[in-house]
Amino acid sequence: MPRATLTRVLLAAALVAATGVHNGYAQSNRPGCGDGPCPMRPGSPSGDNHNNSVIFVVVGGILIAVLAWIIANQSDAAPPPPPQQPPSPPPPGPPLAQLPPAPPSGGGTTTTAQLRPGCNLPPVGETRFVPTEVILDVPANVSSQVLEGIAARHTMTREETVRVGLTGRTLHRWRIDSGTSVQDMIRSICTADRVVAGIQPNYVYELAQSEQEPVNSDQYAPQKLNLTEAHRLARGDRVLVAVIDSEVDASHPDIAGAVTANFDASADDERPHSHGTGMAGAIAAHRTMLGVAPRVGLLTVRAFSSKANSVEGTTFNILKGLDWAAAKGARVVNMSFAGPPDPRLRDALQKAYKKGMVLVAAAGNAGPSSPPLFPGADPNVIAVTATDSEDALFPGANRGSYVAVAAPGVDILAPAPAGTYQLTTGTSVAAAEVSGVAALLIERNPALTPADVRRILMDTAKHLGPAGRNRDFGAGLVDALQAVTKAKPK
Repeated sequence: MPRATLTRVLLAAALVAATGVHNGYAQSNRPGCGDGPCPMRPGSPSGDNHNNSVIFVVVGGILIAVLAWIIANQSDAAPPPPPQQPPSPPPPGPPLAQLPPAPPSGGGTTTTAQLRPGCNLPPVGETRFVPTEVILDVPANVSSQVLEGIAARHTMTREETVRVGLTGRTLHRWRIDSGTSVQDMIRSICTADRVVAGIQPNYVYELAQSEQEPVNSDQYAPQKLNLTEAHRLARGDRVLVAVIDSEVDASHPDIAGAVTANFDASADDERPHSHGTGMAGAIAAHRTMLGVAPRVGLLTVRAFSSKANSVEGTTFNILKGLDWAAAKGARVVNMSFAGPPDPRLRDALQKAYKKGMVLVAAAGNAGPSSPPLFPGADPNVIAVTATDSEDALFPGANRGSYVAVAAPGVDILAPAPAGTYQLTTGTSVAAAEVSGVAALLIERNPALTPADVRRILMDTAKHLGPAGRNRDFGAGLVDALQAVTKAKPK
């Protein structure tokens, strides 16, 4: 208790004691005094006792006050400080390996460096590209000296340059001589050479055909497509159809006279191939076979070459061929091949579409579990799947919402090199047939846009499978007669 408080309590106690003794005496009654105080008589014993009591009370009060003051001073003295104790150690923390990482010094968060626009790495897991080549997109005004400097810094050789009129870009095909991977070369050039507008792999595409031995067989595709009746309205006169494929045997009796121009995008020297010859014949055969559009003019592009067990074409060669076809005035482009998504090819296809070129491609033969294949899955392209003589879906065909229509593609009779014939199966030949039907529509109505052609083909197709468009057949089996009839100018 604080000193002042204790003192006040003891003094109050002394005062109360003194007052109480005095009052107790003053209020006591003696016999005969009644209710009031009795007057004292001098010299009486009671008076002496009263005086003695007063003196005792006063002295007692003083003693109590003095005692209170002493006790108060002693109790208010500060107690000696306790002995100094060492500070308690902090509780043990987690092991060092469990401590959270320290934040960056700037207080922000770390991020993975992103390549600038135009620098296109292949998607994770994608391997369909030339492992020793990249395509550089460099402005046309960049000097050869600058390009040589890039080649020297990165140990590369510039193999080929092309100006793509469709996109207005100048592309260079470079060979990597240092053993560096395509991915690392893309990162290195994008970091070190700002003059390069873009870089990507040189992707590889395969023809969408199942190889079979040449045999003779009757055609069933013309009946499925209603070609005989459709040819009364149109046969493809004066319509140019580009076929970007392998080498075509232009001397084949069923193709002779149909090829109006040829472009070798590939530098490989090889003989005509069965795939390119078969696709050209499916479109334009006109002697012993009935092609879908027997009077078209073919613009053949050799962009695919034989490699080991397959026929492959690269981004660079396909772009060169597409650009050449556009310059030649192609109204329809047949692309019976499939592969990975490609930013430069996507750009060129968009420009070709806006130019009025109808783009047709195979949906692909990678089966129902395959992801979408390109260029078929490109929104500017009409993707075609394959059916057999019973209108059943070709089991190896890709499925997906990008499939637009179906056409016969199983055991299809088609020309082959050296004047022979073959049976071919796959979405390749189905795409070629739809390219031929597109040529019939354009002859019937030259004002049709690519969007018009797609709409007519899908609106007039024979539904297969579930009602309406589906992932297997698209809108259904193409009907050339119904499509050509609907294409009549208003």
